[in-house]
Amino acid sequence: MDGTLARGGPPRQMALRRCSSISRQLYPLRVMRHHVVALALPGVVTFDLGCAIQVFAHAPSPTGRPGLYDFTVCGPGGRRTQTSDGFSLGLDRGLEALDEADTVVVPGYVPWDEPPPRAAVRALAAAGSRGTRVMSICIGAFALGHAKLLDGRRATTHWAAAPLLAEQFPQTQVVPDVLYVDEGRVLTSAGLAAGLDLALHVVRSDHGAAAAAELARWNVVAPHRDGGQAQFAARPIAIEPDGGLGATRTWALARLDQPIDLAALAAHASCSERTLTRRFRAETGSSPKQWLLRMRIQRARELLESTVLPVEQVAAQAGFPTAAALRARFAAELQTTPSAYRRTFRGRR
Repeated sequence: MDGTLARGGPPRQMALRRCSSISRQLYPLRVMRHHVVALALPGVVTFDLGCAIQVFAHAPSPTGRPGLYDFTVCGPGGRRTQTSDGFSLGLDRGLEALDEADTVVVPGYVPWDEPPPRAAVRALAAAGSRGTRVMSICIGAFALGHAKLLDGRRATTHWAAAPLLAEQFPQTQVVPDVLYVDEGRVLTSAGLAAGLDLALHVVRSDHGAAAAAELARWNVVAPHRDGGQAQFAARPIAIEPDGGLGATRTWALARLDQPIDLAALAAHASCSERTLTRRFRAETGSSPKQWLLRMRIQRARELLESTVLPVEQVAAQAGFPTAAALRARFAAELQTTPSAYRRTFRGRR
């Protein structure tokens, strides 16, 4: 049993391990559902809160049935809180709900340049000190900063608020140009829809790629978006023709298991190699070679997540000449090995 998925976290895991083998035989353990608690601070941004609700509260169905997690919305006072969108919001519970959380989600709040209520900051800090996984959406990162949970860590937030986050919390390395940052027990996302990216990343880590993809399809969002940084981030699994080089990129994606060079791409796009390179940089922000490598790594990631193919076959289908070449690229780009990546992203059940 993974301690991060049992109510109460690591202490609960340690207590279970102390049970005798006889007790385990007589009284089989019941796996408890992971409890996600959203902390709705005064001035909560309802879109941010909605991102957490869509992913953690309900299964991907029209019935609104419970999803993979238990979900609670709490806040200071435990009754109602004012939103940044002009209406008040009913809450399930008060701050005591954070004591029972396995994961705490902090949506953005306005004004974000002012500290949240002290009681909320203390409760958030206490949750972090217990080892509870804490994630922020958009400008909710400021609450994590006030709770000292970002000290010595990388973090991100909405690009417009990133300079202020760096100014207010100088012990935090603010990364302004990514969709989200995963620092293990503390995760932060950029603005608005990046909260969905982070939430799907969490589901993907907890329950595997298929579960995250099902939620993404139901919410009509991409299951993977390029985070712009080498991390366990979701990357685009398909590129549709867009009137530019989209058709050429789609053509290349269908042939990743084959050698593809600059000349072949230019021939498909009916332009010179120099023109292709210039247009590629304008449309993707990278050279054709860099883009192809990124897509090959993504294909390998998808195969590792969704199949039991040996690493050698994964490398071949993704267009790497050898398994050693795939391992080298994983070490350079993701700081891990294909085998370790597979163990992580096939889901911890």
